[in-house]
Amino acid sequence: MSLAGKKIFITGGSRGIGLAIALRAAADGAMIAIAAKTTEPHPKLPGTIFSAVEEINRAGGKGLAIQCDLRDENQIVESVERAASEFGGLDILINNASAINLTNTESTPAKRFDLMFDVNVRGTFLTSQAVIPHLKKSGKEGRNPHVLTLSPPLSMKAHWFKNHVAYTMAKYGMSMCVLGMSAEFKRDGIAFNALWPRTAIDTAALQMIPGVDTALCRKPEILADSAHYILNRPSGECTGNFFVDDEVLASEGITDLDKYAVVPGTKDFLLDFFLD
Repeated sequence: MSLAGKKIFITGGSRGIGLAIALRAAADGAMIAIAAKTTEPHPKLPGTIFSAVEEINRAGGKGLAIQCDLRDENQIVESVERAASEFGGLDILINNASAINLTNTESTPAKRFDLMFDVNVRGTFLTSQAVIPHLKKSGKEGRNPHVLTLSPPLSMKAHWFKNHVAYTMAKYGMSMCVLGMSAEFKRDGIAFNALWPRTAIDTAALQMIPGVDTALCRKPEILADSAHYILNRPSGECTGNFFVDDEVLASEGITDLDKYAVVPGTKDFLLDFFLD
């Protein structure tokens, strides 16, 4: 199982989960475009598109830094076309970029609502739309085209809405893209799947949320390894799934997950949203 030579486009991959997925693919020798906004170091969030590409190159891959604001449809199209031109096509899209705001209805300002819907829903839809023609070509060439979106299984239970209606709708919007596009493009042999963590994942963004004990989290590498297995599965047979990281690993015979714990030996992890 290898992603050697695969041409990958990742949104928001300058740090965290997106970068971890990129580095796992880079270890195989993949070509990876990092499309994100961050070009200058953030005072609280480490990593830029340039530092991410440096890490990708050191890991054995070929990185391409592309500044892209997913709220701008023209930038999305230009970024996808630049990556496809540089790499000679695209085989994989990772819809990783996401905005989070865990406020209740009365405490959610319009600009935060719009940000989540612009990045999460609109960004996922438009980036997928822009990459699909290249994935169709990839499929015709037998290159196993995949779209993997970092979003949760759909669950119409009020429990997952009541504390942060806007955020839940925005994440479920990403998942609805998976649900619909997996059926729409099945005959083209393009896989559309979602991946979500069982536990909270220790990222710089999570550390900015008050009250979160990152000692009770797992590392981003658990999602990187899970994504690696999914992206190596036959695209014509593996589509329309809402995967959970530990279930993916278990299906590959990996049940000892201690190496992914921020604190080895942890048993009671902080569980993520949206999983019953």
